[in-house]
Amino acid sequence: MGKYLSIVLAMMVVTMAIAFLSPTTGELRPEPFYPLFWASVAGAFVVIIYSSYQNRKKQQELRRERRRKFKKK
Repeated sequence: MGKYLSIVLAMMVVTMAIAFLSPTTGELRPEPFYPLFWASVAGAFVVIIYSSYQNRKKQQELRRERRRKFKKK
């Protein structure tokens, strides 16, 4: 996972906590912000899926290059 995606994922985790905790007092909120929490969960899933997609593309490209080198010899 790239460093930018890691930072975004960390911010999503912090946002999940902010949905349930009050940033000013640090106490649990009487009424949590459920839309904020679920938006953070969805964003985290998107980051994880996109990172997996990038890694898969990179691995496929490496395999193609190995095949090309093997066929040339």
